[in-house]
Parts: sequence; C-alpha cells; structure tokens
Amino acid sequence: MTTRQHVLPQQKGQMFVTDGGVETHLIFNEGQDLPEMSAFLLNESEDGRERMRNYYRAYIPIAQEAGQGFLFDTNTWRASADWGAKVGFDAQRLREANIKAVQFCREMQAEFAAAGVTSIVSGVVGPRRDAWQYDDAMTVEEAVSYHTAQIEAFEAAEADYVSAYTLTNVPEAVGIGLAAREAGLPVVLSFTLETDGNLPGGKPLGVAIAETDAALDGYPAYYMINCVHPIHFAGTVRQGGDWVNRIGGVRVNASMMSHAELDNSPELDKGDRRDLANRYARVMPLLPNLRVIGGCCGTDHSHIDAISRACLPGHDHGHAHHRGHAHEGEVA
Repeated sequence: MTTRQHVLPQQKGQMFVTDGGVETHLIFNEGQDLPEMSAFLLNESEDGRERMRNYYRAYIPIAQEAGQGFLFDTNTWRASADWGAKVGFDAQRLREANIKAVQFCREMQAEFAAAGVTSIVSGVVGPRRDAWQYDDAMTVEEAVSYHTAQIEAFEAAEADYVSAYTLTNVPEAVGIGLAAREAGLPVVLSFTLETDGNLPGGKPLGVAIAETDAALDGYPAYYMINCVHPIHFAGTVRQGGDWVNRIGGVRVNASMMSHAELDNSPELDKGDRRDLANRYARVMPLLPNLRVIGGCCGTDHSHIDAISRACLPGHDHGHAHHRGHAHEGEVA
C-alpha cells in the first residue's frame, strides 16, 4: 500500500474548484449516449477520452483566474457492480475501469500543472440504488460488501481519496466510510437533499452527519451537499449547529426543480447561472470550512465560472459586486 497524506489539502484550508454535472452535460449538451448515466464508458475509447479531455480543459482558465486548485472527480459514479452489470461490465472489467479512470485524471493533472493549476484526484462512488429516493433497505453491512471492490480499485490506482455522492441514507454512508478506512483512504461523504433541505426520507442533514460521524468515530475528512439548488438548503445551514463546520464542499444543481420534477423533464433545466452564483455567494459565509465549490445536475463550466467569480478570493470583485444583482427581498 502506498503511503498517502491522510490530511487532505482542503482540511488545511486550500480551496478547490471542481467541475459541474458531467453526466447531464455530456448527455444533454453534447448528445452523448451514456446508458445508465455511465460516463466511465467514455474512458474505453480514444474518442471518448478526448471528449473527457476537452471537458476538463474548459476548467483550466476558470481555476487560473480564480487562483485556486482543481479537484478531479473520476467519472465513476456508476462504475459499481449493479450499475456496471447493466452496461455489460463484470467485476474484473469494473476494477480495470475504476483504475483507468484514476489514471486518466492523473494524465490530465499534468496538463493542468503545465498551466499552473495544482490539482488532486478523488475516486467517485455512487449509491447502490436510486440517488434521489430514500433507500430504506440499505444496511451498513450491505454497503461495506457492495462498495469495497470499487474502493479497493481506487486504492490500487493510488487515488488521493474517495468521494461518495448522492447518498440518501446514513447506513450507506457509514458502510462506504468503513470500506474506505479499511482501504486506508480518506473519505468524503456527500448527501442528496430534497427541496425541504432534508435527506430523501426526511432525516435532517445535521442529524445524518452526526449519526455518520458517531458511527465512524469522525473518520470522514468532511461532508458535502450535492444535487440540490442553494434555495433549498440555505435555510438549513442558516439554522446552524456544530455540524455546519463539517461541510467542506457543495455541488449545486442548476435547477430549482425537485428531483421528481427533474426526473420527468425531457429537457435539461440550466437555470439562471448568475442567480445561482449570487445565491451560492450568500450561502458561503454560513459554511466556514467550505473548500470545494462545484456543480451537479444541469451545471457546466459556464455555471462554475459564474460561481467562481462570485465566490472565490482570486476574483477581486468578490461577493459584493454580485450580491448587488440579487432579487430584492430574497434571502438565499
């Protein structure tokens, strides 16, 4: 096992820009056929890899102008056993696919470094079942059993850490945390939120973080919020509590629609990127340890550019300039 630095640069205060919603961008904006939203399939061909290279290249000037690092999240959200089987990948091919995804990001790191942008690589895990509906059947034991193979592949590929996105329940978060700890990798756990600011199923975010931290003895490097518009969680974080200090990253949706509405929408809702950036900027002061800013469904490099300009210290005009564009009477 390669010895890694177990304290991530984010935990030391370094800020990172990351990308938007890679799956929705590739499918809706670029017309890619990605069965089951399996973006990792692009890594299997040179044409696909070049599409991914061009996808990431759009973020180089954004990170340069912000004066911040870039976080590469592997395109492996669906590269686990059940989802992989749906696109014809058995256990061995999935292991190779996850390793290949980390290696691809390492190659891109060199290109970013040549442009003066530092970066890190996280191996991405997604939920076993639905990412937007509460999974009441999941147990810690099932989560450990299911997610270990993918996490072990990331360890073999020497990813810097593991990120688990769109989690709907505590048992799966705990199981992923246990598997990451066993593999010797730092882990970041990110919960999906509904329009009421709670997890699908109704559990408050603060309770979910507290329960997960207790079960894992505080092992996660930090937690994230993803796949939700700022308007839906601003009130939650404004109410505060110690758990707010454990939020280290946010990946927002472009749309204000609920997950059910988005699921039934035939077109991509790209939202209002300036309004999104303004709302993001107003949420940031409520999250004192926020170190990763990025997007989720419906966002692309143009959204991240707007958010970066509104939020990050590398841009001199900072928050005040963009706050002036907020709609009167709105709080988030």
